Amino acid sequence: MSVPDGEWVHASAPYLKPRTAGQVDAWTAEAAGKGREGTQRVVQAGEVEAPKEVAHLLGLSEGAAVVARRRIMFLDGDPTELTDTYFPVGIARGTALADVRKIRGGAVTLLADLGHVARAVREDVRARMPDSQERESLNLGAHDPVLTLTRVVLNAEGAPFQVDVSIFPATSQRLTYEMRMD
Repeated sequence: MSVPDGEWVHASAPYLKPRTAGQVDAWTAEAAGKGREGTQRVVQAGEVEAPKEVAHLLGLSEGAAVVARRRIMFLDGDPTELTDTYFPVGIARGTALADVRKIRGGAVTLLADLGHVARAVREDVRARMPDSQERESLNLGAHDPVLTLTRVVLNAEGAPFQVDVSIFPATSQRLTYEMRMD
């Protein structure tokens, strides 16, 4: 597949697999594999009231508490993605998921260590115009759209244990999916 200059092709699968000891998180590894530098800053972490859609996706009642991690992802020093990740408090309370710091190996690895491994995932992608905060955070122009990706991660029993809401500049991102029907 040819990729236009400046476009970033993103696949979801690497972000669902735990890392082995000593491996960096999936974002850092993906960027390095393309000769780029991927970093992130955890802006906020801790218990919050779940947004209505997130509560629904996690199977929680409206207004339920969740642990949220808000991050800005950078590619070669430039902001390229805003991601909010939500976990039920019964899984994340008192863990590194609730701390404002990077997690060695990434959250997926920590979750696997806690017994929560992805067995299925649902993703919904939409295009829209950003709000003023998103426009400023991603250095977007007045007419630049964004893509929003909402990912629900489910365990072997089909129970959701993680929801990610990511926002990308639509003009520089391509989401790629491969599906195997066994």
